[in-house]
Amino acid sequence: MDEARLITPLLKALHFAADKHRDQRRKDEDASPYINHPIEVAELLARVGGVTDLVALQGAILHDTIEDTDTSPEELEREFGPDVRRVVEEVTDDKNLPKPERKRLQIEHAAHISRPARLVKLADKISNVRSVTLTPPARWPLSRRQEYLDWTEQVVGRLRGTNSSLEKLYDELLAEGRRVLSALAPETPG
Repeated sequence: MDEARLITPLLKALHFAADKHRDQRRKDEDASPYINHPIEVAELLARVGGVTDLVALQGAILHDTIEDTDTSPEELEREFGPDVRRVVEEVTDDKNLPKPERKRLQIEHAAHISRPARLVKLADKISNVRSVTLTPPARWPLSRRQEYLDWTEQVVGRLRGTNSSLEKLYDELLAEGRRVLSALAPETPG
C-alpha cells in the first residue's frame, strides 16, 4: 500500500478520535488529554509491533470510541467500514455490566477475537500497564494498581502468539511495574 493510501485514513481516524475524546482526560494526577492513550496504542503497534495493517491501526486509534464516547457502531462503520467497526466492537466492554463481569469477560474473550483486535488489545494493555506504573490514576491505592497488573497478565496470557515484539515489551513493562510497585509497598514486620 502506498504511503498516501495509508496516511490519509489514519489521519481521518485520528481526527475522528480526537474530536470524540476532546473533552476527556485521563485519571492521572496531571489529567492528561485522553487522546494520548489511543495515539500511544497505535504508535506501539507500528513502532514496536511492526504492524502496517490499516484496519488494526485505525482500530487502535478508535478503540475506545464506542466504549467511552457517544459513538455508535453504525457511525464507525459509516466512517471507517465494517472491518474497523468489528475490531472496535471486539475490544469494547459492555458498560451495562458490573466491572468485575466486564473484567472476567475480557479474559474469557481475549483468545477468541480477531488478529487485528488481539493486536489492539495487547497494545492497549501495554499502554495501561505503563500508565498504572508511572502515572497512575490519582485515587488508586497501591493494592488496586497491583491487582490491575495481575489482571492484565491474565488477559495477555490469552493473547500470546499474536506478536512476539509486543509480548516481549509487555513482559518487560509488567516486570518493571511489579518492581516499582513492590518498592512502594510498606515493609511488613517479619
